[in-house]
Amino acid sequence: MAVPSILSRERIVARPGFNRWLIPPAALAVHLCIGQAYATSVYKSALVAHFDTSLTAIGVIFSIAIVMLGLSAAVFGTWVDKNGPRAAMFTAACFWAAGFLVGSLGIATEQLWLLYFGYGFLGGIGLGIGYISPVSTLIKWFPDRPGLATGMAIMGFGGGALIASPISRQLMSLYDPSYDGTAGTTPDGGAVAGLFLTLGIVYFCFMVFGSAIVRVPAEGWRPEGWDPSTVKQKALVTTENVSARNAVKTPQFWLLWTVLFCNVTAGIGILEQAAPMIQDFFRTGETSAIAASAAAGFVGVLSLFNMAGRFVWSSTSDYIGRKNIYMVYLGVGLLLYVALATLGSSATWLFVVLAAIILSFYGGGFATIPAYLRDLFGTYQVGAIHGRLLTAWSAAGVAGPLIVNGVLDTQGTPGQLVAGDYRPALFIMVGLLAVGFLANLMVKPVDDRWHEPKKAEAASTARTPERSAAR
Repeated sequence: MAVPSILSRERIVARPGFNRWLIPPAALAVHLCIGQAYATSVYKSALVAHFDTSLTAIGVIFSIAIVMLGLSAAVFGTWVDKNGPRAAMFTAACFWAAGFLVGSLGIATEQLWLLYFGYGFLGGIGLGIGYISPVSTLIKWFPDRPGLATGMAIMGFGGGALIASPISRQLMSLYDPSYDGTAGTTPDGGAVAGLFLTLGIVYFCFMVFGSAIVRVPAEGWRPEGWDPSTVKQKALVTTENVSARNAVKTPQFWLLWTVLFCNVTAGIGILEQAAPMIQDFFRTGETSAIAASAAAGFVGVLSLFNMAGRFVWSSTSDYIGRKNIYMVYLGVGLLLYVALATLGSSATWLFVVLAAIILSFYGGGFATIPAYLRDLFGTYQVGAIHGRLLTAWSAAGVAGPLIVNGVLDTQGTPGQLVAGDYRPALFIMVGLLAVGFLANLMVKPVDDRWHEPKKAEAASTARTPERSAAR
């Protein structure tokens, strides 16, 4: 699929002396917008009341969006790598904004299927393309610190909810004066429709701004003082390249798919049930009735750790290695889950600390995986490979809620559960993390037979000659 010349890769090759630290803000402009996907709980109850349906029916919207994220990232990954970040970011902006606008129409006309099609299907495509659009570009600008680079961008996805949640409450209270943002009030459907319309317009502007300022490095560019030969001295880090088509044929790809699936499924196990979990864990004893506002504050703490983990742990991986940091995510995470299941109900502070660290590993796993892929498969089509790997996120987005909700449905009635009712689900997550830990242990360098011939790589970069300067 061809793109207009103004969006083409050739138009955004950086001039000599370009400051590479201008690229992370471009990536954040996209990821902070699409990170709104984690803030759907703000208006979930309002949609249940407006459509007179169940939480499950409304929750399907988020599930569709996450499934489409993985599928669109896989399908369009090669297109993103070929046409460059500006075309990808602009395309993501169009789909993401269209999802909100169509969703707004569906809410206003009380057509739930339009909300599925808008926010779920169209918005999910925007999520997938937008999520992978800056990844390969950042890795090429920061070959010396790929973990730091991807952490800076993907941190924005985790932080998007921190921005979207309070803004959404303020906008809905503006559109519906009877709603004051507290737990006892629910905005009407018109307020949510107005919210969707506003977010669609605002997010489109910010994402287009990101696409306008993004640049790709000229052929042969490298950071001042960086010696590429030092890469060979690091375990599992290759200076060769593997195409996306060949990467999916390697055992390394499917081992990392398993690692990501297990890490994400376990994280969603807490993320999806955060607010009711803390209330149920402390239904008796020191906090017999935790207020909804306190539970919401707990969710905010988890969001902060989710966001911070994406930057801190991913940056740490530049020093200790990608395989080692996943040993921490999965191995230490396994022990933390055991502690949460057995000791988490003994004290509120202990529960919060354990859950916060687990969520930081969840976020860190997302941010580190692109750098892990770059180490194993090179930079040639790392964006496309990353897109295909994100199908693990789609699978986890379905499996995580099904596992937790399915177990809790067998334990009792929501609102009457206690800490012990969560233990079976938590121990299932322990098992998943153990599987992921073993998969990560089995990762080794990619066999030479999958490496791209040098002439193929040269042909792929011939489209971006150094003389084609950014305008």
